[in-house]
Amino acid sequence: MLHATHDSPPADEPRPRDSGSGAAGPGNYGERDAITPLAGVRATDFSQNLAGPFAAQILGDLGADVVKVEPPGGDPARRWGPPFIGGQSHLFQVANRNKRSVVLDLKTEGGAARALELAARSDVVLHALRRGAAERLGIGYEDVRAANPAVIYVSVTSHGPEGPLRDDPGYDPLMQARSGLMSVTGDPGGSPARSGTSIVDMGTGMWTAIAVLGALAERERSGRGCHVTASLLDTSLAWMSYHLTSYLATGVPPERMGTALAMIAPYQAFACTDGSVMIAAANDDIFRRLCDALDLELASLPDYRSNAARVAGRERLAKAISERTRRLSTEALLRLLRRHRVPAAPVHTVASALADPQTAATGMLRRCAHPTIGDYVDIPMPVRWDGRRAALRRFPPLAGEHQGELFREGS
Repeated sequence: MLHATHDSPPADEPRPRDSGSGAAGPGNYGERDAITPLAGVRATDFSQNLAGPFAAQILGDLGADVVKVEPPGGDPARRWGPPFIGGQSHLFQVANRNKRSVVLDLKTEGGAARALELAARSDVVLHALRRGAAERLGIGYEDVRAANPAVIYVSVTSHGPEGPLRDDPGYDPLMQARSGLMSVTGDPGGSPARSGTSIVDMGTGMWTAIAVLGALAERERSGRGCHVTASLLDTSLAWMSYHLTSYLATGVPPERMGTALAMIAPYQAFACTDGSVMIAAANDDIFRRLCDALDLELASLPDYRSNAARVAGRERLAKAISERTRRLSTEALLRLLRRHRVPAAPVHTVASALADPQTAATGMLRRCAHPTIGDYVDIPMPVRWDGRRAALRRFPPLAGEHQGELFREGS
């Protein structure tokens, strides 16, 4: 979400608001545009922070009724700021739409009983607690399965259920560090760098949601539930797949290459008079067109005739291309490359990416009529079904906003 409107963190107590159903207002993506393949599925989400909530949000986007169970004071991610929007952190807002919220103290007998009650009425139960914590709180797999034999039970873990670190906590940057991902991110000769977005948390959320969809399909076929396990470390290792397999095959460790890619050349950003342009000459035909565009007589030379040869001579090649691109503005270079059908893109800032007409054309900046926050922008699921996106049916809830509603249903 964009456009922070509050500079203070949220209060611990829920604040009343006239949110109705939370559906987007007229002119936005509301119920009439909804694609809801998981309509009728109930999910109880005990997770906090980012990975688990992001997985549960995907289920909610697909139409599931997601109940977010928060501890007293709410999900700590609500306070990950500034900046804040409507009193909540932006990280919380982007992972918690299409959910209802209740607050339960699972360390009390009454809270634990209500938690198990919710789990028993759910198709999917998801948590991101450390090993053994769910069992101590009475919502472990065996506890929930005894009350709900067909449940899809989901554990989002840090390091997985095995190994010497299985009991340790874990966060996105720790996994980027441990998996080697940081070692291949950054400029040549520079320090290892964290990816500029939480790719491990959000990636784990995506893999978890995919696993739940598979488990629901299997349950439809066999009638059996199952225990799904995901881990931040597994996700981070999966993102490193071609680096890991390349090292295993060759023994040569991958290096930090800035914007470049070790396996393809030229495939990197080149400086212009007022910025940089990313050029992706991924095959011989495109490379020939790039040479035509920049008036470079290189395509027929043995040193550059194949991608393997270009990779071997990447430094000399990059220098030759840079000598041409540095004379042009980004706009002029992009026009030239497009005319010659060479794939290229400006290296945008966040501000210039938002100003790009193509960004606006995607519909990924979804402006919605929020009951209390002006100029509210939602970033929807980045897929469409027959041209339709998943609907924003409920805005991210306040902590405990649906307490009375949910427990009336169970009475």
